[in-house]
Amino acid sequence: MTTAQTTELDVQPTPLALLLLGREADPKSERGVECPGDLPSPSDPDLVERARAAKEKLGDKVFVLGHHYQRDEVIQFADVTGDSFKLAKDAAARPEAEYIVFCGVHFMAESADILTSDDQKVVLPDLAAGCSMADMATAEQVAECWDVLTEAGIAEQVVPVSYMNSSADIKAFTGKHGGTICTSSNAQRALEWAFEQGEKILFLPDQHLGRNTAVRDLGLSLEDCVLYNPHKPNGGLTAEQLRDAKMILWRGHCSVHGRFSLESVEDVRARIPGVNVLVHPECRHEVVAAADYVGSTEYIIKALEAAPAGSKWAIGTELNLVRRLANRFAPEGKEIVFLDKTVCFCSTMNRIDLPHLVWTLESLAEGKLVNRIQVDQETEAFAKLALERMLALP
Repeated sequence: MTTAQTTELDVQPTPLALLLLGREADPKSERGVECPGDLPSPSDPDLVERARAAKEKLGDKVFVLGHHYQRDEVIQFADVTGDSFKLAKDAAARPEAEYIVFCGVHFMAESADILTSDDQKVVLPDLAAGCSMADMATAEQVAECWDVLTEAGIAEQVVPVSYMNSSADIKAFTGKHGGTICTSSNAQRALEWAFEQGEKILFLPDQHLGRNTAVRDLGLSLEDCVLYNPHKPNGGLTAEQLRDAKMILWRGHCSVHGRFSLESVEDVRARIPGVNVLVHPECRHEVVAAADYVGSTEYIIKALEAAPAGSKWAIGTELNLVRRLANRFAPEGKEIVFLDKTVCFCSTMNRIDLPHLVWTLESLAEGKLVNRIQVDQETEAFAKLALERMLALP
């Protein structure tokens, strides 16, 4: 690693960082639950061997999924790695696996349960591993928003498009109202499809992905977008504003990607001449506009794989992934740094650690089903309808 990489990536954990890493209880956690058993100590020197032994005992009965943002200590036991939708599809493609252990967050495990068979059981090692963005849109809030759109006389013109990073309830709402789901990879296709179905789009729950896709990829203007705030009467918007808008953006965001700023981009360009700035489309619009490249997690990985030796990159996404990519490509002479100077772990994603994984695998190996994620049948049916519309996109 170069000196610049060491400076950017080898950040020291502060008390806040320890909280973000999931080593302390978060009183504002959207799940806020503890495991119903005793976790092994993080200092147990046999944790790796215990995880390996339990996984071997389970054999083909277990399939471990690891999201790109997981810690290295967890990723080493993943049978496959990827983004949330890829992992859910991978789980569905392994019907022989009785247990799907999803090392990710709650909405991802819900999606896996929706797409897998009734015989498969999806397990989340720590039920407190949720997603702050997903929790920014509740079923009650979205139902109230639809009432506001109805009162404004535009509900029949609106097609909901929900980001994969949403709860099963929001996916079900989307399916019930004729909409589709999207990922950060196919958001443009999803919006194009939605505009073929109606005149307006209600985009949930990430305002930045919706705005960036509409303006950057579809050529709409910022004036075509309005921001619906569920904490204000009528979303903080007038009926006229809603009627004039083409994109009604939900006031939600990713707590990680929302931290990156235009100042971060300008600072890294000043410090590293010739650096390529590559960011996730969940970043703020001004950050995306100032970047050289914009794309999903999978896009980021592929871009770095194709990058020439000696190239320099500043990456605006979750720190665990950036560190892993920096280490992976350092032998090829690629300099990869984190876009921001401060720690930027995903707080709830990092709740999945080795003690939780060991506890989960050992419990399953002993015949005890723990932390199962199960979506009710009605919600699953409408959510699956929305997902199937996405899968049918050209």
